[in-house]
Amino acid sequence: QVQLVESGGGLVQAGGSLRLSCAASGRTVSSYTIGWFRQAPGKEREFVAAISGNDRTMSADSVKGRFTISRDNAKNTVYLQTNSLKPEDTAVYYCAADYRPGNTVPTTTARYAYWGQGTQVTVSS
Repeated sequence: QVQLVESGGGLVQAGGSLRLSCAASGRTVSSYTIGWFRQAPGKEREFVAAISGNDRTMSADSVKGRFTISRDNAKNTVYLQTNSLKPEDTAVYYCAADYRPGNTVPTTTARYAYWGQGTQVTVSS
C-alpha cells in the first residue's frame, strides 16, 4: 500500500510560482510512475504531468514550458514546479502512483492506483 500526501498549494498572483510536493510512504516509489492531476470546480480531473520509474517525463500541452516534474528518491518525494501561473491553473492538484513499478507515463486516471487528498492552488488575476 502506498500513501501520498500533497503540500505546497496556496494563493498566488498570476505570473507567480509554487512548488508542489508529493510525499510517499508505505513503499519506496522510486521505480513507480507518479502523476499529477488537477480538478477545477465543475470539471473533470485532468492530467498535468507524470514521471516514470526511469525518469521519463510527460506533461500536458497546457502546462508545457511552465510546469516541471521531478523526483527526489532519497526523500521518496515527487515535485511539481509550477511557474508563470495563470488563473486557469486554479484547481485542486492531486498526485497519484501507478499500480506497480514501471517505465510508462499514463495520462488517464484509471491507470493510477493510489491517490493523495489534494492541495488547492488558486491563481488570482
